[in-house]
Amino acid sequence: MKYSYEFKKECVQLYRVGKWPDTPEGIKENNFHKNIRIWVRLEDIHGPEILKHGSNTKWTADEKLELVSKVIAGNSIKSVAIEAGIHSGQLHSWVNKYKDYGYNGLVNKKKGPKSNNTDMKRKINTKPKELNESEREELVRLRAENEYIKAENEVIKKEIALREKNYAAQLKAKKQQLSKNSEKKDTN
Repeated sequence: MKYSYEFKKECVQLYRVGKWPDTPEGIKENNFHKNIRIWVRLEDIHGPEILKHGSNTKWTADEKLELVSKVIAGNSIKSVAIEAGIHSGQLHSWVNKYKDYGYNGLVNKKKGPKSNNTDMKRKINTKPKELNESEREELVRLRAENEYIKAENEVIKKEIALREKNYAAQLKAKKQQLSKNSEKKDTN
């Protein structure tokens, strides 16, 4: 349910003096109270304008990644969302997209159907631009860093596989021990 700015403002003011406003019909009281607490925190951090609808801020992929990284680092989605001034559902969506598609999942995509007009397609430059010395050095550094990260990922994958193998072996041994114990009890 969308609440007006005036209604939110009134609810926050009542909350600050220790009173709860009447819960709107069809809304659970606990959920309504949670919303009011969120509005209060948002207003404390961002000011009263944050309670208005229609901010429509365009977030870059890097800004989204920064917020997603905070969540992955262990902060709660709700606290990071309030700090950023966005709805927690939006941040949850970004986290899921990042988990599914990586950084590319956070890139803003154009909406709407693709154009069928082939005349509008851009001609691709067949000759690549020459790199200057600093760009060449950066490219070499990034390639080396990429190789290092790939090797690091392989080590992590092997560690995970080894842990899973050890865990499966422990589980199997435990099941065998339990079945031996149950056989002993049956014979007694």
